[in-house]
Amino acid sequence: MPKNSKAVKRELDDDVTESVKDLLSNEDACDDSFKKSSLIVDNHGGEGKECDVEEGGSDGEEEEERPAWNSKLQYILAQVGFSVGLGNVWRFPYLCQKNGGGAYLVPYLILLILIGIPLFFLELAVGQRIRRGSIGVWNYISPRLGGIGFASCMVCFFVALYYNVIIGWSLFYFSQSFQQPLPWHECPLIKNKTSTYVVPECDKSSATTYYWYREALDISDSISEGGGLNWKMTVCLLVAWSMVCLAMIKGIQSSGKVMYFSSLFPYVVLICFLVRALLLKGSVDGIRHMFTPKLEIMLEAKVWREAATQVFFALGLGFGGVIAFSSYNKRDNNCHFDAVLVSFINFFTSVLATLVVFAVLGFKANIMIGKCATLNTNRIVSLLGSDIERSLIPHHINLTNVSQVSVEDYHQMIDAIRLVKEDQFDNLKLDSCSIEDELNKAVQGTGLAFIAFTEAMTHFPASPFWSVMFFLMLVNLGLGSMFGTIEGILTPLIDTFKVRKEFLTVGCCVLAFSIGLLFVQRSGNYFVAMFDDYSATLPLIIVVVLENVAVAWVYGIDKFFDDLKDMLGFTPYRFYYYMWKYITPILLLLLLCTSFIQLSMTPPSYSAWIQEEAREQKLIFPTWGIVVCISLVVMAILPVPVVFFLRYFNIIDDAASGLSTVSYKKGRIIKETARPGEDDDTSLIRGKSPSEAPSPMPGNNIYRKQSGGGPEADTAPNGRYGIGYLMADMPDMPESDL
Repeated sequence: MPKNSKAVKRELDDDVTESVKDLLSNEDACDDSFKKSSLIVDNHGGEGKECDVEEGGSDGEEEEERPAWNSKLQYILAQVGFSVGLGNVWRFPYLCQKNGGGAYLVPYLILLILIGIPLFFLELAVGQRIRRGSIGVWNYISPRLGGIGFASCMVCFFVALYYNVIIGWSLFYFSQSFQQPLPWHECPLIKNKTSTYVVPECDKSSATTYYWYREALDISDSISEGGGLNWKMTVCLLVAWSMVCLAMIKGIQSSGKVMYFSSLFPYVVLICFLVRALLLKGSVDGIRHMFTPKLEIMLEAKVWREAATQVFFALGLGFGGVIAFSSYNKRDNNCHFDAVLVSFINFFTSVLATLVVFAVLGFKANIMIGKCATLNTNRIVSLLGSDIERSLIPHHINLTNVSQVSVEDYHQMIDAIRLVKEDQFDNLKLDSCSIEDELNKAVQGTGLAFIAFTEAMTHFPASPFWSVMFFLMLVNLGLGSMFGTIEGILTPLIDTFKVRKEFLTVGCCVLAFSIGLLFVQRSGNYFVAMFDDYSATLPLIIVVVLENVAVAWVYGIDKFFDDLKDMLGFTPYRFYYYMWKYITPILLLLLLCTSFIQLSMTPPSYSAWIQEEAREQKLIFPTWGIVVCISLVVMAILPVPVVFFLRYFNIIDDAASGLSTVSYKKGRIIKETARPGEDDDTSLIRGKSPSEAPSPMPGNNIYRKQSGGGPEADTAPNGRYGIGYLMADMPDMPESDL
């Protein structure tokens, strides 16, 4: 409606009121179904207020308004918070180092453009156009593929179960960081009547490794040994789910405000860490090692597969969170700009996190090399005169004070000894103490965050402060992703089953916490690894393949492009046409095949911590564990074939199944029963241009009084002036004279 045209508005409101009277005058006495429908017109002070027409209005209750983002910034922060998660900090740097350093960025960027951005744009577009969660979106596009939305919800639920456990671990470390020195600074001592000695398990490993496995997790030796609940982690898990529940209970109205902190705070911490790390000795060595390209590795197929997988999961494709967040947008929002912006923010965040990680690991490696040089210099001193001649030691090196011998001095001694005693050098058991070897000890996931990084921070000046900042950052990164994951569950269910968001949120969190107790028993870490490996990877790839096929081939890429033009006001680049129709589906199928082959060829195994030996050991899952692994994959993807066959054999009828379309008019939900005889792949838009048809799915009938002698009134609902009433199709309803 024109902002400065109150006179026109009043005139149109009068027209609508009169048209309502005309409608009521046409009521047929025998049309019971029409009598059951209620039409509410509220007019206060000359201001027309749009209301809903509800079917079966006996209860007289109006549908709740659909929430909307308070600002574009809030929406962007929500999408960034969802896509930028723990994987950016502890997965991307590991892959970068493992797969060719700086050279890994090339395949990653290529696949980000070929897979990431097109699919991210696709999910944003369908969510914004149809304005429903994942279940409603795919039901609308093709009822036979409605199982895609349920599969997304299943995967979201599985991921939420263990992802919040990781947030609980971070909360535990955060709570323990307010101590000087940090509790994982050194190994604990055992005192008895005669002596004091270091805990053997810690002595064989390291202080941070011992603290993680024994003090934090109190881990069992295998997945078969449950060992009972770890009460410390149970409390932390309860706190984590309480935080998620409180942030999500009012939907985006509450979680959107939290996003300002949870999405921006990690960037503050990463920049502070980078500046601090660059001032430490050895940080430049870590960054140089990180970005030294190993071009020959780029040619390996495994590198491209892992890059594609990382692109896939970095953007949160297939979870339904992207669709859920975009469904609260205005329908004329430029989602193409959002897709490109969020994708590149995600990429640069990964690069920033990689710089921070390897600057800190470079500092840690420098300390470890110094300790290694001191230890091996002592060995050289013990071998002088027997296996090593004094003349082999450079004259400027003073071995009387071993602590003063630098790493460079040690390397000079090693080079001289190796040159003379080449055949006997291995028998001397002297370590090379190379910083490259130290940095090549690739760690990822919990090993990076809770062992390697915590060990590095113990050497920081004011280490408790940096530990508090680091684990608070992990909590915020985790919460940002959890909000999107939970939204991917709640929004589709609320849209489909019309339940109260508060009740569903609390119920979902209570259920997830109850099941999550599985992950906080002593063997819980092994179940986290199981769910991480098997509950998401394969099912999500299948979901996204089906999403791409549903839009490009079932619905029709040409119609989808018309819808995008209508929504955005411009035609997207032709690049997306070929990506969605040919390139991206082919690449996704290749990724699906390679991932399936990899899972099939790799026996289901996990890394167990053996307490007696104080080391990790690869163990094969027991038979019941393998059954659980397979069940996770099957349960996640099962809704797709189930819904397809129920539709195909008409066990659930399309028209009578309650899969009604839903229109939104200024945030209000207006239910419309599915039109008889209408194709499943009806265009997402059955209206006018974006300025003329704000509703993504116009109503079935519009009644508006025409001006005498004028042209026929615009029959598009929510048309140019944004008014008009939607009437539900009723059986045997007499056709209006209008």
